[in-house]
Amino acid sequence: MILEMKVPSPGESITEVEIASWLVADGDYVEKDQAIAEVDSDKATLELPAEASGIITLKAEEGDAVAVGQVVCLIDTAAAKPSGASEPAPSAEAKKATAPVATPAPVAASAPAVTTPQKGAGIASPAAQKILAEKGIDPAQVAGTGREGRITKEDAQQAVPSMGSAPTHGSRGESRTKLSMLRRKVAERLVAAKNETAMLTTFNEVDMSAIFALRKEYKDAFAAKHGVGLGFMSFFTLAVIRALKMFPAVNSMIDDKDMITYDFCDISIAVSGPKGLMVPVIRNAELLSFRGVEAEVKRLAVRAREGAITVDEMTGGTFTITNGGVFGSMLSTPIINPPQSAILGMHNIVERPVVKDGAIVAAPVMYVALSYDHRIIDGRESVGFLVAVKEALENPIEVLMNNQVKQALEL
Repeated sequence: MILEMKVPSPGESITEVEIASWLVADGDYVEKDQAIAEVDSDKATLELPAEASGIITLKAEEGDAVAVGQVVCLIDTAAAKPSGASEPAPSAEAKKATAPVATPAPVAASAPAVTTPQKGAGIASPAAQKILAEKGIDPAQVAGTGREGRITKEDAQQAVPSMGSAPTHGSRGESRTKLSMLRRKVAERLVAAKNETAMLTTFNEVDMSAIFALRKEYKDAFAAKHGVGLGFMSFFTLAVIRALKMFPAVNSMIDDKDMITYDFCDISIAVSGPKGLMVPVIRNAELLSFRGVEAEVKRLAVRAREGAITVDEMTGGTFTITNGGVFGSMLSTPIINPPQSAILGMHNIVERPVVKDGAIVAAPVMYVALSYDHRIIDGRESVGFLVAVKEALENPIEVLMNNQVKQALEL
């Protein structure tokens, strides 16, 4: 029996996917539920499992865009499983049969008939000299195919000016790689966010001394009790949730002529995965404690980096937090994640001079940036929001923990 395997729907509103890579070869024997391909949608990279055991025949190439429901391979379920390595798949046998033919001997035999271009002789025919002069190309930089490296008229016509006039001796190679569907979709969304929103960015700085002190005192006990580390994301997430409640316009979106404001906080967190930027969502983050946030951040980050994240886990979100500081970024203007209206950018933490009680001291300082859509968020809301985040982070015991540290950390 020949089974037609069709592309399943990875999620709502997705109509096509792209074959990122086949994990099996044409003619291989596959087991049921074995991953046979990786497919890219505009939201995630997913694995395609075999629906039955048998010999597979591929019907699409890597890089092909295929519609949901389209047949991408056939599986002969009546085919017997090979008994071992001594019985290779048909494609492997074909490769072995044709391999001896593709030897370099014929190429070597014909090599003397090929004229090898010589670069640097700089001897050009009058016609070639005129063409090169018009192009502004130094004859010494053109490889001549004429006798003894002489530059012919055809050589001059095909010559292309280099990016610099100085001779180069290193590698000048280049490569071309097709962008994945996910990367192309991310690019489209980022350009749309720049072109279709009135994006503006406001900045502030945060003295992280209080959070450093808390983590130093409680991180070991927190990890031992909950199995996750006490990182910065829980502090930032809870500070953001508090600020969103104070300035609900920041937790809003534009829908045509309407403004939709949410009474819940679905926080998107930007994660760098093997296939590019992923933005999984922490659902109802306003209901989570420090432990809950850290556990969810760890779970989503691991799934994103392992390529196991689902479309549903990246759909939605009312506000985004991105941390360029893990890569060493000092300051940036993050781009809004549409259709959201704002995004908070975290950056690296550096010892900087600050004034405390009239004295200049060193303190761990992080610059933060809030990019927002000025169409629905005014300066008062944006600046007030970022100041509220700063206040919570610089005084977390009072603002985020209600002066009950152990209770807040569930220790």
